[in-house]
Amino acid sequence: MSTKWDDNSWQKDFLNMKSHSPSDAKLLMGGVKGLKGAWRLGVLHVEYERLKKRLEEEKQQ
Repeated sequence: MSTKWDDNSWQKDFLNMKSHSPSDAKLLMGGVKGLKGAWRLGVLHVEYERLKKRLEEEKQQ
């Protein structure tokens, strides 16, 4: 599995899936500025993957 580090399509998709705090929305739209932002973006990506998986499972039922 290869990762495209400049692919931010998941961020736009995740912004439309649920409401976010202003700081999270700014991070998703503007990108990372430091270590703390990178850590938080990683946490948001894991949350996105879980939510996307759950929505796909609900859609199949």
